[in-house]
Amino acid sequence: MSQGGAAARKAAEPQDRGWAWMVLLAAVLLQGLTLGFPSCIGVFFTDLQHDFQASNSETSWFPSIMVAVLHGGGPLCSILVKRFGCRFAVMLGGLLSGVGMVSSSFCQSISQLYLTAGLITGLGSCFSFQAGVTVLGYYFVRWRTLANAMASTGVSLGFTLWPLLSQYLLDEMGWRNTFLIFGGILLNCCVCGAIMRPVQLTSESPLESPKPAEEPGRRAEGAQLSNGTSPHPEQQQQTRRTACFQMLQKYLAFDIFCQNKGYQIYTIGVTWMMMGFALPHVYLVPYAVQNGVEERRAALLISVIGFINIFIRPFTGLLSGHRVFTGRRIYLFSLAVLLCGLSNFICVISAEFSVLIIYCVILSIAMSGIGALTFQVLMDVVEMDRFSSALGLFTVLESITLLIGPPLTGLLVDITSDFHYVFYNSSFFLISAALFMGLSFCALEKKKLKEASKVPLDNHSRYQYNEMPTEPQSETQSPPVVVYITSI
Repeated sequence: MSQGGAAARKAAEPQDRGWAWMVLLAAVLLQGLTLGFPSCIGVFFTDLQHDFQASNSETSWFPSIMVAVLHGGGPLCSILVKRFGCRFAVMLGGLLSGVGMVSSSFCQSISQLYLTAGLITGLGSCFSFQAGVTVLGYYFVRWRTLANAMASTGVSLGFTLWPLLSQYLLDEMGWRNTFLIFGGILLNCCVCGAIMRPVQLTSESPLESPKPAEEPGRRAEGAQLSNGTSPHPEQQQQTRRTACFQMLQKYLAFDIFCQNKGYQIYTIGVTWMMMGFALPHVYLVPYAVQNGVEERRAALLISVIGFINIFIRPFTGLLSGHRVFTGRRIYLFSLAVLLCGLSNFICVISAEFSVLIIYCVILSIAMSGIGALTFQVLMDVVEMDRFSSALGLFTVLESITLLIGPPLTGLLVDITSDFHYVFYNSSFFLISAALFMGLSFCALEKKKLKEASKVPLDNHSRYQYNEMPTEPQSETQSPPVVVYITSI
């Protein structure tokens, strides 16, 4: 490239400066509005049960569907972003979220909430959040790691503020009017999306607005039609199967799951962990209220978790990035999951407010480690050129257990009339997942070292579990067109 072309390119780049910081501010708000929102659902648990005469299991389906769709809609969001761009996906998500919560305020049965607040709002939150994270990759190159870390503080702010606002509005005007107001608040995702204007590296080629990729089947049919021949039905069917397989391979990397032992162990472990991870968020407030804690103070418990996350999560991220932990982050992650599981026994011992505060502090520290390390460990076990595909399968599988975990536990509580089973279940899944991942990776590492001693040094690259570099890309490299990321 000539010097003049390079200068023109550099002049056209808005990355790491100027409007990029406004986009970062919008991303912080987006994460608070989307990922932070489900944290407040426990505040409405008792009122929804009373109004709809629903059991614990029936009521818990509503937040479970919302969280599962939020996490598992990554591949669908990925397709939407690739076809229409990040700005459109964020604004569409904001519209869906707002419409979902406004519709929820008119629901006459708990099953209607599954569709409105669960599916529609969850899908809208997924689009807004994941497209908002993707656009940061275009606006930041040198400071991309810092930008993502700062954006993740929005989740903690959401965890802190949503429960407090929910309890205040619930006391003042009831859950229906509160859901109506929430619909208006979530429409602000559209404002955040409007700020995320498409990036242009040159005046001719917008980076974020790719043309829709032509499907392999259509290319083949077009070639045959141009030759004056019509495709045979069997050929059409084979072409469609090939296109479908390529689509699955692109967004759901089953080949990596079958071949990469590290990815296989980690995906199974996190999927199993999610059966118990979300339980305290759903049932902590109703558990405290049932044991005599005032509703306002019970809502404060979730806010305590979010407030501590604001400070602990960045510290955990910096600590895990130290070279001492290179190649050992999976053990830090397993330790955080183990601590999260063990902390649940505090609730079993006592349900006094002061004891529950101690529980929230310890749980928040453990959650900070899990949230900061989840995707970092995934980058360590998967090659970065396949990270997007590996993340697609990872999020879809974890969304399944996020969906079924709370309702199954709610069914157990309905049968036994004992909320202690919430924390027993959560501890079982978290502790067993931590031990499985830690011991399995230890055995995998020993096997890798044993096999490595039998082969020449230049063949080590064929082993799957290698520490992958995670530094930001150089300015000459463009970020991937689609990256869908969830956060815990």
